[in-house]
Amino acid sequence: MKKTIFQIILIAIAAGLAYYTYVSIMEPVNFNKEKRSREKVVIQYLKDIRSAEFIYKQLNSRYTGSFDTLIHFMDSAQIPVVKMIPDPNDTTYTLTINDTVGYVRVADSLFNDQPGFDYNKINIIPFSNGEKFFLKAGVIKKGGVKVNVFEVKAPFSSYLQGMDEQLVINLTASRKEIKKYPGLKVGSMTEPSTDGNWE
Repeated sequence: MKKTIFQIILIAIAAGLAYYTYVSIMEPVNFNKEKRSREKVVIQYLKDIRSAEFIYKQLNSRYTGSFDTLIHFMDSAQIPVVKMIPDPNDTTYTLTINDTVGYVRVADSLFNDQPGFDYNKINIIPFSNGEKFFLKAGVIKKGGVKVNVFEVKAPFSSYLQGMDEQLVINLTASRKEIKKYPGLKVGSMTEPSTDGNWE
């Protein structure tokens, strides 16, 4: 009888250890899976902000460091819809004439393929409970030339909210250790780059 009880206890301990091992292995796997899923959404926001900044700069010769200005611009500014037609005076059929056929709102141009997207909340980091992207713009000198720059950032601590806190802390520390931004960002305030750090 004692032997049977002892065997049951051993089986229970073995099952507990197996479960604990499984959980400890799957925890970082599940964390990384959810992290990638969230980052896909945040990256799309950063790409949209970058596209809006590009258009803003085309029409204003600079970037803006204000989301209020950027959102108002997307809502009110219009860009021309240009149709390219062959030049009737060109016998080689290689030259074209740009013909403006109308105008479209910047917001409609940017988010036409994202139905239901509310660009008025483009400054809010997804999954962050309302925290805002850090946006900055300005002018730097590079090789004696003045260059317009902008930067948009979202830290791990914002868009990974609700996930394993220790794993977020470890991830942040590992990025800082190699002098990399602990999160996602696009643009730079020190280099004339508009790349994202995921690219």
